[in-house]
Amino acid sequence: MLRKKTNAAPARARTSGLLGRAAETRVDRRAFLRSSGLAIGGLAALGATGGTVTRANAQMAAAQSITNVKSVCTHCSVGCTVIAEVSNGVWVGQEPGWDSPFNLGAHCAKGASVREHAHGERRLKYPMKKVDGEWQRISWEEAINEIGDKMLQIREESGPDSVYWLGSAKHSNEQAYLLRKFAAYWGTNNVDHQARICHSTTVAGVANTWGYGAMTNSYNDIHNSQAIFIIGGNPAEAHPVSLLHVLKAKEENNAPLIVCDPRFTRTAAHADEYVRFRPGSDVALVWGILWHIFENGWEDKEFIRTRVWGMDQIKEEVARWTPEEVERVTGVPGSQMERVARTLANNRPGTVIWCMGGTQHTNGNNNTRAYCVLQLALGNMGAAGGGTNIFRGHDNVQGATDLGVLADTLPGYYGLADGSWSHWARVWEEDEDWLRGRFAVMEGAGADGKDRMMINEKGIPVSRWFDGVLEAKENLDQPDNTRAMVFWGHAPNSQTRLPDMKRAMEMLDLLVVIDPYPTVSAVMQDRTDGVYLLPAATQFETYGSVTASNRSLQWREKVVEPLFECKDDHTIMKLFADKFGFTDRIFRNIAINGDEPLVEDITREFNRGMWTIGYTGQSPERMRLHMANQHTFDKTTLRALGGPADGDYYGMPWPCWGTAEMGHPGSANLYDISLPVKDGGMGFRARFGVERDGDNLLAEGVAPVGSEIQDGYPEFTMQMLMDLGWDGDLTADERAAIDAVAGPGTNWKTDLSGGIQRVAIKHGCAPYGNAKARAVVWTFPDPVPLHREPLYSNRRDLVADYPTYDDKKFWRVPTMYASIQKNDFSKEYPIILTSGRLVEYEGGGDETRSNPWLAELQQEMFVEVNTRDANDLGLRDGADVWVEGPEKGKVRVKALVTERVAPGVAFMPFHFGGYWQGEDRRSKYPKGADPYVLGESSNTAQTYGYDSVTQMQETKATLCKIWAA
Repeated sequence: MLRKKTNAAPARARTSGLLGRAAETRVDRRAFLRSSGLAIGGLAALGATGGTVTRANAQMAAAQSITNVKSVCTHCSVGCTVIAEVSNGVWVGQEPGWDSPFNLGAHCAKGASVREHAHGERRLKYPMKKVDGEWQRISWEEAINEIGDKMLQIREESGPDSVYWLGSAKHSNEQAYLLRKFAAYWGTNNVDHQARICHSTTVAGVANTWGYGAMTNSYNDIHNSQAIFIIGGNPAEAHPVSLLHVLKAKEENNAPLIVCDPRFTRTAAHADEYVRFRPGSDVALVWGILWHIFENGWEDKEFIRTRVWGMDQIKEEVARWTPEEVERVTGVPGSQMERVARTLANNRPGTVIWCMGGTQHTNGNNNTRAYCVLQLALGNMGAAGGGTNIFRGHDNVQGATDLGVLADTLPGYYGLADGSWSHWARVWEEDEDWLRGRFAVMEGAGADGKDRMMINEKGIPVSRWFDGVLEAKENLDQPDNTRAMVFWGHAPNSQTRLPDMKRAMEMLDLLVVIDPYPTVSAVMQDRTDGVYLLPAATQFETYGSVTASNRSLQWREKVVEPLFECKDDHTIMKLFADKFGFTDRIFRNIAINGDEPLVEDITREFNRGMWTIGYTGQSPERMRLHMANQHTFDKTTLRALGGPADGDYYGMPWPCWGTAEMGHPGSANLYDISLPVKDGGMGFRARFGVERDGDNLLAEGVAPVGSEIQDGYPEFTMQMLMDLGWDGDLTADERAAIDAVAGPGTNWKTDLSGGIQRVAIKHGCAPYGNAKARAVVWTFPDPVPLHREPLYSNRRDLVADYPTYDDKKFWRVPTMYASIQKNDFSKEYPIILTSGRLVEYEGGGDETRSNPWLAELQQEMFVEVNTRDANDLGLRDGADVWVEGPEKGKVRVKALVTERVAPGVAFMPFHFGGYWQGEDRRSKYPKGADPYVLGESSNTAQTYGYDSVTQMQETKATLCKIWAA
């Protein structure tokens, strides 16, 4: 659908009207350049045509010096460096970071136009509220007071859980950390962000397999891969710069590229082997590959013996997946499965890459664990060129997840148990009793008639926030319904079941949107009041750290001061803290300049507490040093070769053990025992105990190089140091800090001095232990990953053989499974509907569809339909069609007739919004804040379905029907 609309310039009298008229006229790059004067000699040419910009001369150029400021692209998670050229406080140009090990001077279309994100004319410029159906400009003081008064009223009437604080993967690490802390001080765990709906099943599946829920290697380490297996990912469009690293391995190593996807994508076009499989059959596909590996004895038996637990149980399940059964379920011939298995076995180490195509399913946690098991069976873990390279979506979705903007954890994945709260209360120097008193208590509502302490209860995930509004109060595991919703950097059109969300928005007492752009939240509901839009600054108008997909932390510098009346997010949090009366408490160790908390102090505070994942060694000073010396880091290993950061890995990818003064280099590749721990080596994490059913869960006879314990060992405690006779290595200050926690019972994760970590590493040991990865997760609904049919499946024969789960309540809300799947919708809705990304847009698309350079490239929302289906349904390429899901949500879009999708499958991108079931809602935006491009949201037609562990939404395998409009 990349169509040139016109080369004609829009008729108008003044240059200043170009962007303002973009909502009325299709945007065209050549016309834009010609109209603005750029096509005939730059901005100076406007002076010759009646414009207001005069021709520059040499004296002016000398006086207007250019300052280069390093920042990081705010789109996907590759972490591309942007060099902003700033003159007199104005961002006038940009270049890609040529020294960056990540982007090496490259940008995708979104990165190349990112300056427009900050300077865009379609931004929200000042606070607004809806009054009698019209947007009205108000002051920040009015906004904070009115919103705060309503929230305090709701808190008094219904408890703190009735206000939902939805955070963002667009926040910096410091802002994400502060928001999670803010929610704790408000008194709720109803806080979440985009990771819930993109990679929560990854985090759960991967963390419960080998310890940490993150990418194990890096984009750069793919240079070492001998084979590349991509499933449910389309990096050519979703993470374009990452493809440079993939293609380097493909070309230099002759590494075969295998792409498994229901749709022939731009990534698949580069593949040596393209495997088209039925949406929702990932586990069956992976077990089909493993069937051949086990059948031929191609697995790494020694790796499994020494470093893996539970593979025998996996083999029992895989034995059921004969080539014939795999073809029946996935549609992939057995001969191709054998060829893929042989390729992976003959080309080691290979890497496995996945994204949301694998995660967004009702059994998404099964998918991610199956991918992990494949790598364990091949012995590809803990090796350069191996690992699981999990491409995260937003620029800081990894960091925001690490910093705990989640309904089930505190910063550093500490969980919500009493010990976790005690730890963070010590970090915050807060009275724990006061903190606990901020949360509600449901008397007699807990197990065995005990009180339900809401401080320890998982919140409602963002995927289900609207069910907190719509469900009857008695069906919720919290005191009352959700009554106020804060969308802080979140696009609602990225979520499924939009008709239900619209109803919930209209039932709320209060809806608050905090964002540089108004988002679809402003127009998808039909409220006449009770809606506030607060203009947040972009990440280019503030500074702080951001974590790329490979776990490296990078430091953004401020490019320009906040424009218009926008405020940075941490300042807005401070203003709300003022209103709620806990500023002195929440910022007791954080300096405040005017109304802005000092970012570096926030960094140092989370450095003091996030021992679990090693967010303790990356001080602001070290991060700035890395950014200033990017040229000294090797572009494959990421290790500095000389220079002031000599020996460090770029960005100190976590875990970066100990304090900054300890100088740990970070960990480029997780679980690599060929390196000493002090250089980033480690075994698998010992977080599941030391034995299971009489079997040993610790590593057998293997350990990181230089370890004084040449075998498996549990996680370190003070008692363990004492038993080993290593406690004498502690300083007096470290021992005093340990004694202040729990003495001999103090764990490496709760020792605020870092002494236990330091001493363990001194003796060559990883503080978290040295264990086996577990191929079987006995705490999950399916300990061995199983194939289960999607809730809306058109294969009723397979529903009988591979049914979904029983209905259950978890994460505070009732969740349906079998009660939906028992109904056969396939006769009326025969086509499988899936969704994904486009290279031109990102996320909900509000900022990228407001960018004229990107808006030109993709002006229409569309559905891809196979040629055979189009002919059978009477659909013509480029014509309007209706797409409707089984829950009756429908969208009017253009048909793109193509062989990219198989017969019986349709695809829609999810970046569009502003239309509602055929209705253009442009007039509902605040004046001048409507995106250039509007369109239907695919999620209006998407349906119910949530992962059995994390409540991840199912967007990749539902049903629909399509007909000509």
